[in-house]
Amino acid sequence: MSGLIGKKIGMTSIFEASGKIIPCTVIEAGPCVVTQVKTVEKDGYSAIQLGFDEKKEKRTPKALKGHFAKAGTSPKKVLKEFTRFEEGSRKKFGEVLDVSVFVEGEYVDVSGISKGKGFQGVVKRHGFSGVGDQSHGQHNRLRAPGSLGASSWPSRVMKGMRMAGRMGGQNVKMINLQIVKLVPEKNLVVVKGSVPGPNGSYLIIERWS
Repeated sequence: MSGLIGKKIGMTSIFEASGKIIPCTVIEAGPCVVTQVKTVEKDGYSAIQLGFDEKKEKRTPKALKGHFAKAGTSPKKVLKEFTRFEEGSRKKFGEVLDVSVFVEGEYVDVSGISKGKGFQGVVKRHGFSGVGDQSHGQHNRLRAPGSLGASSWPSRVMKGMRMAGRMGGQNVKMINLQIVKLVPEKNLVVVKGSVPGPNGSYLIIERWS
């Protein structure tokens, strides 16, 4: 597995050779620094930790300043561990990774936090149709959930009932997105389709062997 931490730039479209237009997402991927290498002997498991995006020195805790100094790099905003590796792909402490770890045409998984939509009703959150038309005395009931189904037994609302509540703001992984273009000089990866989160949000891009 090869992976990078990235930042969502926005969406665009690209024409295929056949003339078909495809929607794409532009991601700034790396450069990422290997800030820690974990081993089974010392830490109980094998992993590498990557750091991404510059952070101001004055906003970095003292302990983290020392952590980054060991890797010979400036403070980073995002740290992420990767625990699975391809044969012979183990990275060294302080090594810098960029978009060269990927190849145009291959498929990757992209994970991030989806857009938060706040407290939403059942029509938006679950696709309910609402109670119906305003007739027979009904007022303001078009987007209501209707009966919840509980009666004398169990005299409570069952767990898992689809109701109104907070929507979005969850970890989401989009799998098998094709890389349609790489721009190495700007550290950009262009993937086919959409990815979770608003523009400027952080993403994890993973390629599985």
